[in-house]
Amino acid sequence: MASLLVRVSFFLLLPLFLSAAVAAAEEEDCHGLRELDDHAAICAYLRAHTSACAPQGLIDYLQLFYCACGGRPFLGHALLALCLLLLFYLLGDTASVYFCSSLEGLSAALRLPPTIAGVTLLSLGNGAPDVFSSLASFSASSGVADVGLSSILGGAFFVSSVVVAVIALLIPGGAAAIDRASFLRDLCFFLLVLTALFLVLVIGSIGVWGSFAFFSLYIAYVVLVWIMHHHKNRDTDLLIPILHGSSAEEDPEAKLLSEEPHRLKTNSNSQVSFYFSRFIWILKMPLYLSRRLTIPDVSEERWSKPFTVASVSLSPLFLVTLWLAETGEVSTAEKLTLYLIGSLIGFLLGCIAMATTERSAPPKTCLFPWLAGGFMMSVIWSYIIAGELVSLLVSIGEIAHITPTVLAFTVLAWGNSLGDLIANVAMSIHGGGDGVQVAISGCYAGPIFNTLMGLGLSLVLASAASHPAPFVVPRDATIFETLGFLIGGLLWALIVLPRRGMKPDRVLGIGLLVIYFAFLCLRLLESLELVKIGIL
Repeated sequence: MASLLVRVSFFLLLPLFLSAAVAAAEEEDCHGLRELDDHAAICAYLRAHTSACAPQGLIDYLQLFYCACGGRPFLGHALLALCLLLLFYLLGDTASVYFCSSLEGLSAALRLPPTIAGVTLLSLGNGAPDVFSSLASFSASSGVADVGLSSILGGAFFVSSVVVAVIALLIPGGAAAIDRASFLRDLCFFLLVLTALFLVLVIGSIGVWGSFAFFSLYIAYVVLVWIMHHHKNRDTDLLIPILHGSSAEEDPEAKLLSEEPHRLKTNSNSQVSFYFSRFIWILKMPLYLSRRLTIPDVSEERWSKPFTVASVSLSPLFLVTLWLAETGEVSTAEKLTLYLIGSLIGFLLGCIAMATTERSAPPKTCLFPWLAGGFMMSVIWSYIIAGELVSLLVSIGEIAHITPTVLAFTVLAWGNSLGDLIANVAMSIHGGGDGVQVAISGCYAGPIFNTLMGLGLSLVLASAASHPAPFVVPRDATIFETLGFLIGGLLWALIVLPRRGMKPDRVLGIGLLVIYFAFLCLRLLESLELVKIGIL
């Protein structure tokens, strides 16, 4: 039921932004930019081709770099790097604080078995950045869908090779053995998913029913996990605390809001520390308030009646603003009408929230509407941030003359997978034998989810938008290379682990690192045009 709810929510929300994205795909490209060298000439070109070079996100990073910064490229690079770090922070923080909190509440409200919660809600919480990045790239504009594809495959490759390798190298040899049946189930199913994806890439296009079939493989995986769980009758309750721990942390911005300036000064050792803390507090305030005032949050740790009433009141206006920004040209009368409707809905929801909630504690009954509202708004926020991140990466690719797919399977994949590295390694070190089992399983179950949910849902939406014509899947030589090395790493683990008694050790770890760094070296040589492999 919860898995179905998650999917239905995505289907209800994302078409809101898809129509404008499809229209943008029909516009001319901006590749003439690369023929110019002078900053002034490039700036003039950008201003003369505003429709072709229009940003896919809210900020025009190309004009920021070439026009605003002008002849100061160092300042431009610094601003783009700052924006990149900021977007990664916002995407991860929104997913962990708001998105996972809603998922935890949905899991408890729907009374899901731990195993099903682990492969649905837990995977969705951990893989949210990858999923949203893929959705944003596929629904952006022509030639950008390969960014989402490369990001998903690059993240899956990083997690299933580097993260597994780090776990294997940090665990003392033979200290823990993982369950053979679970390992074979996850790894073999992942190979099946990658084989299906390879066939889609070879064919080069996919229709609505083919997209649904690929997406439905995830349902088959959930059913398989459920059958094996009940067959073994094993207790896997340790999955739920991971989800709980990822979302129940105290909100750092909320803590900052509750601190008085004199307390900051008292706890600091110097005036420098005090002013630095105040500076960070000021920087975080806009980032915190913009989400806190539009995402309903009924968790115990962050409950605030004023914020809750404000969030349900402002959310309709926020949605209207987003819709108008994506739609484009709308008459003034239509804008006023939409804002009036949004204001009335927000006023009604605010009055209901004011009358039905208490200041001291979050609501205990009728939680589902609150959780669903928080879930949907966190989905929208994550989708917006992911779209901005993809737009920034495409702009960086234009500036540095780097293919966006290269940035996708390196910078974007590493940034989105950093949380998996930290969480899984910590679980394997401090969780004992069970922790190693959960960490290794997560390194395969997570990429399965990201591939089927991220790419599968992206293909469903893209093929539905292009129906009755099939959706042309982006095919790039680097995608086939990534897929080949990824399958090679999985086959190495499939051969080594059973032969070594299902105990992760240095042989497994070193082999996976060799495969991953061989892939990076190949991509580096190709980017320097020292090696050319004609796959397509």
